[in-house]
Amino acid sequence: MNYQIRPIIFNAFFGFLLFSCQQEISPPKPPNILLIVADDLGYADLGSFGGDISTPNLDKLAKTGIRFSRFHASPFCATSRAMFLTGNDNHIAGMGVQGLNSAVAGYEGHLSDRIVPFPAVLQKAGYSTFMSGKWHLGLRPEDNPHQKGFEHSYVLLESSGNHYSSKGIWEKNPVSPYTENGIETIWKEGEYSTDVYTDKLISYISQSQKENRPFFGFAAYTSPHWPLQVDEKYRKKYEGRYDEGYEVLKEKRFASLKKAGIIPGNAVLPPSHPAIKAWDSLTPEEQKKEARKMELYAGMVDNLDYNIGRLINHLKETGQYENTLIVFMSDNGAAGEDFYYNKNYGPFLKENYSDEYVDMGKVNSYISYGPQWAEAGSAPFKYYKGFTTEGGMNVPLIISGPGVANKESINDSFFTLLDLAPTFYELADADYPEKWNGKVVKPLLGASLLPVLTGEKQAIHAEDYVFGMEHNGYAMLRKGNWKLLNTIRPFELKNFELYNLQTDLSEQQDLKETKPEKYQELLLEWDKFSKRVGIVSPTPIQGEGIK
Repeated sequence: MNYQIRPIIFNAFFGFLLFSCQQEISPPKPPNILLIVADDLGYADLGSFGGDISTPNLDKLAKTGIRFSRFHASPFCATSRAMFLTGNDNHIAGMGVQGLNSAVAGYEGHLSDRIVPFPAVLQKAGYSTFMSGKWHLGLRPEDNPHQKGFEHSYVLLESSGNHYSSKGIWEKNPVSPYTENGIETIWKEGEYSTDVYTDKLISYISQSQKENRPFFGFAAYTSPHWPLQVDEKYRKKYEGRYDEGYEVLKEKRFASLKKAGIIPGNAVLPPSHPAIKAWDSLTPEEQKKEARKMELYAGMVDNLDYNIGRLINHLKETGQYENTLIVFMSDNGAAGEDFYYNKNYGPFLKENYSDEYVDMGKVNSYISYGPQWAEAGSAPFKYYKGFTTEGGMNVPLIISGPGVANKESINDSFFTLLDLAPTFYELADADYPEKWNGKVVKPLLGASLLPVLTGEKQAIHAEDYVFGMEHNGYAMLRKGNWKLLNTIRPFELKNFELYNLQTDLSEQQDLKETKPEKYQELLLEWDKFSKRVGIVSPTPIQGEGIK
């Protein structure tokens, strides 16, 4: 691998001096890249985004970097992972519907051969590549991260698991499947997920340093994904804080987001999902239990921040921090699922877990905080995880590291998870191949964020850039500030709504009747997009898409 980074990038981003070509020098070491992904973290949770949960380490990271307020993931865990690990659409990457395994192209339920996971290319370019945490991109041996470009990996293969135990939370797998470097391994009972994943990452980072290679590390945390479980010392920090209820928290966070400059002063708070019960309609016992849910969730985020601090401190102590680009994001909006009361998944959970107040947060407890708290987590947007609304897709992103300009700033331009892979390729001076394993692969769909990180530009996408998303019948398409949105099943073109996000961030004013030309323009873009990525709709496939 030629480690000589392109001169313009190298000079602008890292500030090293380039000597004449006649002078003999050792090639500089490319930057390390650390991607940290929180699972189901809400947009309004972090202190630096105006949230009320204690996140001092991520707040410090924001002070040395850029907060991106209009960064878009997909509305679900697996689809997001398929997209940011490949730089391509979820259908092209093989994850058309989360939880579905099919012979239909685009719906394989694992990474397809139409794409290349960028860790595989970075590994070939000389990087040490490793991950710890949640995989969720296939259970077969050939789908394992060890076969997708990760030299070292310690992973939960499924979408979620008990945070203290290998005891399964899905009937099909009563014992949660874990592998290390592709080999089945056993969870040490009683150890906490976020702590374990951090320990593994630190060991992998130390190993890469001994080998004197740059690294790409993927911290794929399962926190604060349900079931809500965390040690009492974290939960107790928030005891009593949420006794006023989820509606009050939603309003408070909306105000604090404005104060922090994350959303414009003229933003409007959208009404909650119709299925959510009013706080005042709950009994005192129900309110007590609901408040405890949010205390547990906040404790999990607090613990997550503590462990991210451990990673950062290790980089500093080993002299690698100054040459490490750190990218932090959530994989989708706040989670509204509550499978304990789901007709399909509930019977198994009720047989094996408790939702009693006295057990909440413990190893035998299965608790979700549900759509009522997810609405507060997704403020100021409409709805939450699973929906193609802004609440399901607009997530926090922080990038900090060597050469990042405009420190402690907020960038409100439109970016997506498809932009991460091109950024990492450019940083590593690695070229995305036209063929991989003898097969032609699809081109990247995003663009490098490097011009934004260096301060050269504020945005990378032109007004005519098109970004689309479809999952199990829910769909959206973005072009400039205009957005098509469908949240009705079964999917029909006539159900698309039209919003101008520049003036209507909360998606409350459907403009398809008053802006028919723009509506038709975006419908044509949808037709091109859906054909290009291979969407099989209109009939949505009923798999485990709600996971």
